[in-house]
Parts: sequence; structure tokens; C-alpha cells
Amino acid sequence: MEIPIEDVAARVLIDAAREAARHAHAPYSRFAVGAALLMTDGEIITGTNFENASYGLSLCAETVALATANARGRLRDVVAVGVVGGLMDAGGRMGGDVVVRPCGRCRQVLNEAAQLGGRDIAVHCGAAQGDAISHHRLSELLPMAFGPGDLGIG
Repeated sequence: MEIPIEDVAARVLIDAAREAARHAHAPYSRFAVGAALLMTDGEIITGTNFENASYGLSLCAETVALATANARGRLRDVVAVGVVGGLMDAGGRMGGDVVVRPCGRCRQVLNEAAQLGGRDIAVHCGAAQGDAISHHRLSELLPMAFGPGDLGIG
């Protein structure tokens, strides 16, 4: 039986997100998150959460990855994202089998890329450990989103 390409892409993105999460700077929440973006040419751009002692200045993994894509002039090229997260143990290893989804802020920032690129980004969500992956479209996670199109930009 042939594995659908979307499932292969999801697994590759989840694996890349897990690897990125190893570099999370999460000394306050002890909750590491990794994100991996699939670009139109197959490139994968990763990000990890980056906490700050003032909490409000912390950055989510998805926004770090999207800012990296934007810095490369590629914000419009995002096709899919993989996201994983889990609690870190004393050694800094991430664990847990709960599937993690993007927060509301990240969904809104992903929507910016989606509307600019004219596509409904695939969002693959996984756990720190195990094979569980939930598959979504951004429009399912953020229905009736406000974005560049509402401002006449696109």
C-alpha cells in the first residue's frame, strides 16, 4: 500500500519540529515547542520557542519559523507547518504524548502567510513522543480569520 504524500510530509515536518524543539529556550514554563515550515520548493524552515524573563516578550516556535521565512523573503511560500511540544525534564529532554496545536496568536500569524500566499496551509500537530498526529487546515483552526485580504492586500 502506498503512503499518501501528505502523510509523508506530515511525518517529515513533525520530525523536524521535534529536532528544533531540542533547542527551545524555555526555562520558565519548561514547555518546549518546535515548528517546521514546508516551503513551496520543499525547503524546511524551523523555529523553536524562546522565552523571556518578562514572559510577555516570549516568542512561539511558529512565529520564530515564520519570521525566519520572512527574513528570507519567503513568507508567501509556506505550504504546511508541523508543530510539536511537551514538558522538558531536568535534562532538557522533551516528553509527553499529548498532541499540541498552535496557540491563537500563532494561528493568526500563520494566517498572514496563508492569505499572502493564497493557500490554506496544512497544519500537522504532534506530541513530543509517539506517532499521534492530527491533520488540519488553517481555516479549520481559525475560521473567519482577519488578514491582509481584509485590508485589500494580497
